[in-house]
Amino acid sequence: MKISFATTAARAALLVSIGAATPAFAQQAVPQAAGAHWVTSWATALQSIPQREALPPLYRAPDVAGRTVRQIVYPTLGGEVARVRISNLYGRAPLVIEAMAIAPSAGGSAVSQAESVRVTFGGKASVSLAPGAELDSDPVRIGLKQGAPYAISSYMGGEQKLVAWHRVASQVNYVSRPGDHVADPSIGAFPVRFTQYAWVTGLAVEAPGAQTIAAIGDSITDGMRSSLNENRRWPDALAKRLAREQTNLAVIDLGISGNRLLSDSPCYGEALERRFQRDALGHAGVRTAVLLIGINDINFQSMPPRAGLDCDFPHTQVNADDLIAGYRRVIAAAHARGVRLLGATITPADLPPEREAIRAKVNQWIRTSGQFDGVVDFDAALRDPANPLRLRREYDSGDHIHPSDTGYAAMANAVPLAAIAGK
Repeated sequence: MKISFATTAARAALLVSIGAATPAFAQQAVPQAAGAHWVTSWATALQSIPQREALPPLYRAPDVAGRTVRQIVYPTLGGEVARVRISNLYGRAPLVIEAMAIAPSAGGSAVSQAESVRVTFGGKASVSLAPGAELDSDPVRIGLKQGAPYAISSYMGGEQKLVAWHRVASQVNYVSRPGDHVADPSIGAFPVRFTQYAWVTGLAVEAPGAQTIAAIGDSITDGMRSSLNENRRWPDALAKRLAREQTNLAVIDLGISGNRLLSDSPCYGEALERRFQRDALGHAGVRTAVLLIGINDINFQSMPPRAGLDCDFPHTQVNADDLIAGYRRVIAAAHARGVRLLGATITPADLPPEREAIRAKVNQWIRTSGQFDGVVDFDAALRDPANPLRLRREYDSGDHIHPSDTGYAAMANAVPLAAIAGK
């Protein structure tokens, strides 16, 4: 079996130990076809979990040691053959998965046992992944259906700790009682719920002629304040729109709530300009990316320092020229990999005048500079005609920053299809 690695650094760092041979299961791994064309159909971006005592409840991770973690994902493009990507990014010890399976979700933590497929690594059931490494599974034949829910179940090693996650999943996932419940179809085996993603960072399908659109940014791409379990983020709405148009395009959401273009955060992930190559360009089939970032750079510089866990740290002072320089670096990284990058205007946020001036100058540059390969004018799509500094009432989730489900749908409708399809 061919094992593929996400990056050269990961390849150098990876120490994979393989466990016992896989027992008989519903279906087996299939050989890696020569010249197979892989396209990432679902993905998420990880962020480190703050490691300190007395964490706020939002940052307390569930106990996963010796338990089965079941995560629900929705592929945006179907395919007969799939593979799962796992990541030990930010890990301090090996990531140990004793067994893994993927199955159609039957609602909640239940799965269709008859259609469950064992996922293997180098033909074996278990894998130990070194800190910082990423790894794709062996290809498995499952017949993924576009837009349908699938449960990826991972029986974790007895000492495993959760040190990285995607915090705002807008999706309920599950942790079992102690033991291997990878093939367990019942809801009762999974008493713990959590609303993050962990370790599983991608689901790819073999799809000749298809491409992936990578949406990357902050909480507005992450779908903050959208409806739980309903896939109402703007990239979800875009994927549904593309499916209706039969475009053969997948959409992956790499937004991280609180993320900034220029600064790291103890809670909100690495700066986007540093994570862009790994989180967006590192996925199979990405030929176009949509970049929406900057509102947190503008806002966090004015937030007061907090005692204890200060997620807004560092409170970096930025102006429009700083952000524009950062955009130029991201554009250069995309073009170096042959990926088209569309720049999205920063949406209204009811800002005070000095911060609004930065947003306005940045948006003017995005629209007129010609540096991006296209423009997605989310600002124009969401602003209130009577007060362009604010979101339209029906598009406002209530905090004057994050869109409602209706607002996220309007964002998806504002994406020019010709631009993302590269026409």
